[in-house]
Amino acid sequence: MADFQYSHVVCNCKHVTLGEIVCAIKDNNAKTIKEIGEMTDAGTACGCCKSKKDDFGDPKMDLYLEQIVNKFVS
Repeated sequence: MADFQYSHVVCNCKHVTLGEIVCAIKDNNAKTIKEIGEMTDAGTACGCCKSKKDDFGDPKMDLYLEQIVNKFVS
């Protein structure tokens, strides 16, 4: 995964940043995409930001929730 600033918007529909998602994981113990969505609203609208296979948009997203969970959740 490339380096992204915490200000990078991961969920365009709900305007959720990488920093908000990392905070949900590190500070609030979110472990799944569903839990991240419950805490931040990321992935709760169109769902394109969940994973590459869920991304029906054009252009495609640069970063997906699935990648973030894989990196930050042990």
